[in-house]
Amino acid sequence: MKLSRKRIILFTAILLFLIGLIFTAAYLKSVADYKKAVKETVFSNLDISDVPDGVYVGEYDVDFIYAKVEVTVQNRVITNIDILEHKNGRGSPAEIVVDRIIEEQKIDVDAVSGATNSSIVIKKAVENALMGEK
Repeated sequence: MKLSRKRIILFTAILLFLIGLIFTAAYLKSVADYKKAVKETVFSNLDISDVPDGVYVGEYDVDFIYAKVEVTVQNRVITNIDILEHKNGRGSPAEIVVDRIIEEQKIDVDAVSGATNSSIVIKKAVENALMGEK
């Protein structure tokens, strides 16, 4: 049985549509998982003055956003936070959240407007560094 050219084109179009649908569904699932991970991120009541002096590295990953930081503590005060890596969409402005952490000497500071999710990820990376977690 010989397939007509129209049928071949139709089958190809349907196949491409189904493949596109599968990839779209997988992407939307990833986005939903990412949003859920950010929403479920919780911060402990870490007292900075309880953290011994030293240099700490921590990271936090929620798939679409990832941050790795190096935190310096001197005299039980955060003196510096370097962002070693920050994978983000449009969340680059969130990087100023480290200045807020240093200024207020606490992790759960206000997020940067327009870059809330990146702010949360960076803050959690700082917390993980100071708590010795990854």
